[in-house]
Amino acid sequence: MTYHFSSTVDMKFDDAVACLKEVLKQHNFRVVSEIDMKDNFKKALNLEFRPYLVLGACNPQLTYRALQAEDKIGTMLPCTIVVQQHDDGRVEVSAVDPVTSMQAITNVVVNQVAEELRSHLKSVTDEVGRTGQSGGVT
Repeated sequence: MTYHFSSTVDMKFDDAVACLKEVLKQHNFRVVSEIDMKDNFKKALNLEFRPYLVLGACNPQLTYRALQAEDKIGTMLPCTIVVQQHDDGRVEVSAVDPVTSMQAITNVVVNQVAEELRSHLKSVTDEVGRTGQSGGVT
């Protein structure tokens, strides 16, 4: 069982990030955190690293349902999405599979929410390239 969904997009890194944020909005997600690993490694370790952005996304309606059913589910939030540029210039968008990451929780409502999140995040990774101005999913 895989723990993520990924697609490679034919876009510049910054364009892929902008497109991802727009697609997330269309699926009722809000970006609640951003971690720029390239910048982080430069500042903390004085190391060069490729463009690599970690976004924390939250769908408020689904999150509320999950928190009502299981108050410790916050330990698994938010949904994590990565945009990274590979050495060959390709840009990859990856999202966590909530069903896999929450499989240890035995709560029917949480499992239903995880399935809904999975569907949305799979669509998000698939749609990023298709809705971009400079290309599509490869």
